Amino acid sequence: MSWLEIDGSFGEGGGQLSRYAVALAAISGRPLHLRNIRARRARPGLMAQHLTALRAAAAVGGGSLEGAELGAAEIYYRPGPIRGGEYHFDVGTAGSIVLVLQALLPVALHADARVDLTITGGTDVRMAPPVDYLRMVFLPWLARMGARVCVESVRRGYYPKGGGLLKLQVEPCRSLQPLVAEAPGALRQVSGVAHVAHLPLHIPMRMATAAHGVLAGLGSVQIEVEVLRDAEAFGTGGAIVLAAETEQGMLGAAAVAERGVPAERLGEDAGYALRAELEAGAAVDIHASDQLLIYAAQAQGTSRLLVRKLSQHARTVMWLIEQFLPVEFRVEPRQGLYRIEVRPRMG
Repeated sequence: MSWLEIDGSFGEGGGQLSRYAVALAAISGRPLHLRNIRARRARPGLMAQHLTALRAAAAVGGGSLEGAELGAAEIYYRPGPIRGGEYHFDVGTAGSIVLVLQALLPVALHADARVDLTITGGTDVRMAPPVDYLRMVFLPWLARMGARVCVESVRRGYYPKGGGLLKLQVEPCRSLQPLVAEAPGALRQVSGVAHVAHLPLHIPMRMATAAHGVLAGLGSVQIEVEVLRDAEAFGTGGAIVLAAETEQGMLGAAAVAERGVPAERLGEDAGYALRAELEAGAAVDIHASDQLLIYAAQAQGTSRLLVRKLSQHARTVMWLIEQFLPVEFRVEPRQGLYRIEVRPRMG
């Protein structure tokens, strides 16, 4: 089979395109030549977390991966049999473990046996979903589609050293249920976690209080407050994650602590982001919709998602998926929202 040529600078042109390209090659069995990787970024080519993601997806996906080095602008990947078993991956920096999982999980679901993953890196870092978002929002959506993924946060890790540790068990799931999330329904409850590591208790309490203030009037809001020490976390950091459960869906929002940003600002940012999703009437939040498209495209039937905005990430992912899988996406504006539909390609 000839190489499928993918331009890594297309659309959003970031690390997500590279991660999903290798995952889709493994799933579809299509040999991949990925070029111009992150070409328009200030530091183009593969960085540590991208490299770990590609190597991890290729390891579980079998076959051969060529050219995958730090700074590489192109790689070749010829997929092989997707094998279960135990795998250990280390980002080596505070690069996001959750972003590595964007490449790993879609592949692991196609394995011939259970996949046990141990990954070291950053669990709660900027520009990536925190691990509590993975646990509280993203994995529940996958569970609705029939995927069984268990995650254990053994140790948190933050910028700049990382050192966090996640363990996951992924059961094979060759036949995903369609994702139908066209209307959120009534709000049932809002839950959340505000945590810090090796910092005073008043910091996550201030995060939670600020989020409560923004979400006032929406109903029950329960935010847990945690201070992690010693074996529970490596380094100093924190985050707040909020999840709104509705009759038909789950919406999430998050903010990760960074030096110089007040705790109140973090709580407000997460609260306003979640409130915007709820008031718009979205069924899936912006970040989850980006990540769920690759699974919806593999479902046995038509999937439909109602989202508040259509990000450049999402547009890029839809284009990329159509290069590998026999599906087609349709996007339709609907009362200030967007309805995304993915169905098997006809003909």
